[in-house]
Amino acid sequence: MKSYFYQKLIYKLVSQIIILPIYKLIFRGKLIGRENIPQKGAFIMVSNHGSLLDPPLLGHAIGRNISFMAKSELFRIPLLGFIIKSCGAYPVKRGIVDKTTIKTACEKLLNNNSIGIFIDGTRQKDGRVNKPKQGAALLSFKNQKMLLPVAIINSNRLVRLKFFIPFFTKIVIKVGKPINPPKGASKDDLGKVTYHLQESINNMLD
Repeated sequence: MKSYFYQKLIYKLVSQIIILPIYKLIFRGKLIGRENIPQKGAFIMVSNHGSLLDPPLLGHAIGRNISFMAKSELFRIPLLGFIIKSCGAYPVKRGIVDKTTIKTACEKLLNNNSIGIFIDGTRQKDGRVNKPKQGAALLSFKNQKMLLPVAIINSNRLVRLKFFIPFFTKIVIKVGKPINPPKGASKDDLGKVTYHLQESINNMLD
């Protein structure tokens, strides 16, 4: 219980002291669809992925304590590793079925802690959802938690150079309506919900 309290406290401090200036002042962040964010209970936030800054920016904007699956290499990057760990992120090994990661995600949901998943599993150059994985749908079925589709716009092109001068792109985050868990764990059931998530996120990006 104490560890959860401290994590929540650190999350709020990091969010307000470090992420807020980056989100609001540098990238002029804007949130659309706040009314769709559940205010009680755990849920699974599912998003597109274009930048290493997506987890802290999304976590701050949504305003809920969200633990992200993040590739293990990110935890070795100075400052970024500290930020994502402080915000409750947990490592996942790419390219393998990581049972430990799945178990951690289920435990967090069981303890009423929301989690965040990038549905493609890795960053996409165009910032869209191109090859969605079914992991989010499976976790939703196993834990009977709602899926919250979220689109982060322009994260794949945060900084542009013009005459060697950096220009920061405006970040817009759109929150879609929650999606119910799949009816079953069959490939067809998971595929339908995964496609629904892909369509919802890409439509918001458009």
